[in-house]
Amino acid sequence: MVTAEHIGKPVTDGVRTGILQAVYEDVNVNQLPEYRKPELVAWVRPEGGGIEWDARPSTLDLA
Repeated sequence: MVTAEHIGKPVTDGVRTGILQAVYEDVNVNQLPEYRKPELVAWVRPEGGGIEWDARPSTLDLA
């Protein structure tokens, strides 16, 4: 699992590897207000460039 302390370091989801850009709480606004709850989200940028992806921090490890 990665945390905000790992921002700027290489991380992997077991398939892709990239640089951790951010870890923050996000709320799904498509749900009814009574069902909304914040969830941690990590943003990862591929090292050589490309499309960023998001993942749950619990699914990422330091590379």
